[in-house]
Amino acid sequence: MNTQYAGFWLRLVAVIIDGIIVGVLESFVFIPIMVALGLSFFNSTTNVDMEDPGNMVGMIAAIVAAAGAYWILAQAIQILYFSFMEASKNQATLGKMVVGIKVTDTNGQRLDFTKAFLRNLCKLISNFTLLIGYIMAGFTEKKQALHDMIASTLVVKK
Repeated sequence: MNTQYAGFWLRLVAVIIDGIIVGVLESFVFIPIMVALGLSFFNSTTNVDMEDPGNMVGMIAAIVAAAGAYWILAQAIQILYFSFMEASKNQATLGKMVVGIKVTDTNGQRLDFTKAFLRNLCKLISNFTLLIGYIMAGFTEKKQALHDMIASTLVVKK
């Protein structure tokens, strides 16, 4: 059987579709949290002396902490979405299904959740390399991104 690897551009289209889907999912989580935090933050700052540097430092620290918590929760949602979907019987996220690709191990077998989780956790490394980890998929023999190499996975055409 001749395996056809999914190239960079096909994978990019799938990621864009999945980004929209995950963004909608995240909005169901984040909007209520942001509203609650916003109301709480507004109530706590209405009687604050803005000329006091101590108050400003505290407010900035609270904003930075909230941004960090947001990032961690967003990453968790993305990693879980991709991991559950790629370990499913379809072996693909909704975006991958639309473009006709799936994720396998190097033997062409379906991933278990642990391997799918490792692959998607390693996407953080691909992100932190200024996206070079993703771009590698356009230049490697089996069209593997950095996280695919680390997790020993392939993205193939169905």
